[in-house]
Amino acid sequence: MAKRNVFQFLDASREMPQRIPLALRTAGDWNELYGRFDQPEAAQQAARCLDCGNPYCEAKCPVHNYIPNWLRLVEEGRILEAAALCHETNPLPEMCGRVCPQDRLCEGACTLNDGFGAVTIGAVEKYIVDTAFAQGWRPDLSKVEATGKRVAVVGAGPAGLACAERLTRLGIAPTVFDRYEQIGGLMQFGIPSFKLDKSVIATRREVLEDMGVAFELGVEIGRDIGLDTLLADYDAVFLGLGAYRYTDGGLPGQDLPGVLPALPFLVQNGRVVTGLQPEGRPIAGWEDQVTLPDLRGKRVVVLGGGDTGMDCVRSAVRLGAAAVTCVYRRDEANMPGSAREVANAREEGVSFLFNRQPLAVEAGTDGAIAGVRVVETQLGAPDDRGRSRPEPVEGTETTVAADVVVIAFGFSPDGGGWLAEHGVDTADNGRILAGGEGRLPYQTSVPTLFAGGDAVRGADLVVTAVQEGRDAAIGIARLLRTGTHRGAALDAA
Repeated sequence: MAKRNVFQFLDASREMPQRIPLALRTAGDWNELYGRFDQPEAAQQAARCLDCGNPYCEAKCPVHNYIPNWLRLVEEGRILEAAALCHETNPLPEMCGRVCPQDRLCEGACTLNDGFGAVTIGAVEKYIVDTAFAQGWRPDLSKVEATGKRVAVVGAGPAGLACAERLTRLGIAPTVFDRYEQIGGLMQFGIPSFKLDKSVIATRREVLEDMGVAFELGVEIGRDIGLDTLLADYDAVFLGLGAYRYTDGGLPGQDLPGVLPALPFLVQNGRVVTGLQPEGRPIAGWEDQVTLPDLRGKRVVVLGGGDTGMDCVRSAVRLGAAAVTCVYRRDEANMPGSAREVANAREEGVSFLFNRQPLAVEAGTDGAIAGVRVVETQLGAPDDRGRSRPEPVEGTETTVAADVVVIAFGFSPDGGGWLAEHGVDTADNGRILAGGEGRLPYQTSVPTLFAGGDAVRGADLVVTAVQEGRDAAIGIARLLRTGTHRGAALDAA
């Protein structure tokens, strides 16, 4: 075998896959922005890895992928082995390769990031799994021994799918319930197709079903089937309910027609783009609140600077808005969203107003939205999370003209009454309380009930939901193997 060139990063610069031309992106094209590497490109980019003795990329990755190891396999052309290694730590690697903010995680921690350009880890991960699936590769379960145990998984989002995938590897039969007609949760309906093509989710469903995962879709727990029924019929239950309750900014005028919460806006548009629902219909799940408006020729203002806000501004561009503006109360350096997504949005014509605090949505003489009144801010002392607190600057109020306003201040779990009725402890903010002293990881106050993802930690990344679903499956397996309902099972496992 030829000696490896450890200085490949000097000979080859960081490259991303080719992108859809800008003209097509602004003309209603919803295809994934980034294309795919071919084999030589993937091998060249993978070979840039230094194979650090203490890989910071692995440490920064929430699922702690074996990144240098599968980069080496790609460099050597051993794609099927790389796919198997990807799946050892990540039940949904093709999703994370597309939607993770790698610039804040693995690539941001790459040793080459300062000066030479980080290894394009996410794009290579996407290449590995897409290529392996296309070649017919599937996870090898030949050595898995069935336990005869059955688990109900509530929610087909990233936490639920990750939990179900890992359960099959542990010999436990999962059935996944979801109120929507497709799997994926917000990966299917909330993340736009230009970031995650929905055929990728369809392929993952085929893979999961081949592994033995059963799906019961269009079924809402608490309405169609009671939680008590699941607890009685299955050996354990996992809740991956997500976070769908939007943060109400309490802005005067936010009830005006044309003011939309970000999540309903994205969900309905996802349904329209994928042909699941015609345009002009009330937004599914929010029929009594809002209807997706026609954005063609409109001035759209999005309030909030996270990844959801970036999804909204870039969707508005593709929906034909005449002007799209993102208003964020801190500076660009403090934006929670991916820097790459901000750059893509700016390239597509989105304007950014930083250090602006929204005060009210204002109406014109005809009762329609006229604009958003904002005040300039300066960053002051850090808040309880260590972030600089934006402070209004007196005498700087202005109005940003708008026809449609999308509020993207964030989302939180809705741990409502039906959970409390079954003895499930929740926090005041709706999060399900799981884990802690005397419990298995992700175990709730009901011993055979586990929970993870956004419903436990609050709205977060796809990859953190994947990590929690994966690890909750291990806790469930320990419970079912030992028959012990409490933390003592950890010692016995």
